[in-house]
Order: sequence, then C-alpha cells, then structure tokens
Amino acid sequence: MAATAPAFSPQDGAPGPRNAITDVPGLRVGQAEDRTVWTGVTVILPDQPAIAACDIRGGAPGTKETDLLAPSALVARVHALCLSGGSAFGLDAASGVMDFLAAQGIGFPVGTARVPIVPAAILFDLLNGGVKDWTEPPYRALARAACAAAGLEVAQGNAGAGYGAKAGKLKGGLGTASLYTGGDWVGALVAVNPVGSVLHPGTLSFWAWPFEQAGELGGQEPPLHPIAALTDWTETAVPQIGANTTLAVVATNAPLTKTDAHRMAIMAQDGLARAIRPVHTPFDGDSVFALATGDGSGVSPDRLARIGQAATDCLARAVARGVYEAESLGAFPSYRSLKQQKNS
Repeated sequence: MAATAPAFSPQDGAPGPRNAITDVPGLRVGQAEDRTVWTGVTVILPDQPAIAACDIRGGAPGTKETDLLAPSALVARVHALCLSGGSAFGLDAASGVMDFLAAQGIGFPVGTARVPIVPAAILFDLLNGGVKDWTEPPYRALARAACAAAGLEVAQGNAGAGYGAKAGKLKGGLGTASLYTGGDWVGALVAVNPVGSVLHPGTLSFWAWPFEQAGELGGQEPPLHPIAALTDWTETAVPQIGANTTLAVVATNAPLTKTDAHRMAIMAQDGLARAIRPVHTPFDGDSVFALATGDGSGVSPDRLARIGQAATDCLARAVARGVYEAESLGAFPSYRSLKQQKNS
C-alpha cells in the first residue's frame, strides 16, 4: 500500500510548503516569457475577487487602474493583478488578462456587463539586449498565456516579469517568499529591476541577509565590515530616467479591509528598503500592491501590525531570492556566477 505524505503543519514564524505567495490560500500565479525579446509577464489570480490596495514610492511609475485602489474609491476587490516588462508597451498585458477573464464571465457587474478589474504595473527592460523589433508588442498574448498557465508553483529568477530584469549591475529576476504568523498566511512576490544594488558593497552578502529562512539564499554570511563610503554608487546601474523599477505584491488570507490592505502595502515598502540601496529613486517606479483573500471584515490594529511586519520581511526575502535564483543574461551576470568565480 502506497505511503501517504503527511499533511503540512504550519509553524509560526516559518515559511510555507512552497515558500511562495501561493501559500496564501486562494491565490494562483501564472507566468509567460518571450525568450527572444527577453521579457515576460506575471499574473496573480485570486480564486475569488480579493480586497486590494497599492502604494507607489518610485519617481517613474508605469501603472494602470491604481487610482481605483485608493481607500476612498468605489471598487474594493480585484479579479487579478498583472506585472509586466516592456515599459509602457507592457501595460497592454492587463488587456490580455481582461480578455482571459471576460471569456469566463468574470468581472465587476455593471448592469448586464462584466468588467474585469485588473490593476497593473510595468518595469523597463527595453535595453537589456533582447530583440525588440516587434511589429506588435507581445504583452497581450503573453498575459493570456500566463493566465492559462496559472497554478500554485512559482518559478523564480528568469521568469515572468523578471525574465529580462536587472538589479543594479547584476541580473535581476522574479522572487517570492511566504511566512505563517499568528494563524495568518502572508506572502510576497516581486519583479526585481532596481537601479540600486541588492548587495552590501564589496561583498556577496545580500542587504536582506538577516532575514534568510531555511537556506533560501544559499546560507548567507554577514558582511565582515561596515560600508566604507556611504556615497559609493559603484554597484548601482547607470541611472536613466524611467529605466528601472521594482514591482511587488504582498498578500494575506486575513480579512483585511481596503484601508487595512493599504496600510499593509505601505509597511511592505520597507521590505524594499531593507533589500535594495538606493531605493525609491527618481529613476525607479517602485510599486507595491496588497491583496487580501479574506471576507473584508477587518482586523485589530495589533494583528494588522503583525501582518504588515511579516509582509515587510517576506518582501525583503523575495527581492534577494529573485536575484539569487536568476541566471546570467546578456551583459548582466548572475549572483551565483559571481559567487562561483569568488570560490574558484
């Protein structure tokens, strides 16, 4: 008789079975890439419309439907979130998600019509070396493919919206992480494409090294020295207006209201600050979405603070994981290739 795998028993303060945003019940993730263009799309699909909010801190964002996520706006729940490469061309990915959902009759009811609510954000990957001489941008089709592929497993590194991303002078990527805290699941997903560096200067230690869980970053060691010069930008990308951005989603199954979710997104921005330096620059479009799959009845302030802290830590870990799992592409070396060179 075949043995039955034991059921996963969550432990407070530990990652979930997938260590991914899909450990939050009711969420799936779909991704698709164009390996000629060096770009991709990531879609987060809740099984049921989810409470959503957004906080934008970067100076050069590219977004769609984010005004609708303000606490004072009418619509509280969304049918999907979409992250895409392609700069402004990538905003068309949201239309592909809408195509997919509308075909299933999913959307916000307006009389007899159904309008899928799909907030979106884009990052800049147009100068990464891929072939961009398209006659039609690929993002709408990539988004439909990502929706069709949605499931519980989340590929990291060169995947989805992180396929063509860079992080300072390193290859960026798609990262995810989760945490169980006080009976609530919290997760994060991020496409890492900042002008800033994710590494402590002159070392292979991630800024997020203190938050590593279960060897997810290869067993980080703390940096052996303080920062030599606070004005040293040698490991950052060459700044170009609008040429970078880190896009993130944090999620929980707690019954947050829209205002609660907005506070969660605000707190989670500090996860980017823990993992990237500098961050929220004039050259980045840093945007954090928050999703809550609960009934929207609200939580106490102390419970919200705990969830927000978990989201912050998950996002810092996810940033480092996205870079740690990435593979070299074009002119951008991977973190692990640098580590291998150092150890050889």
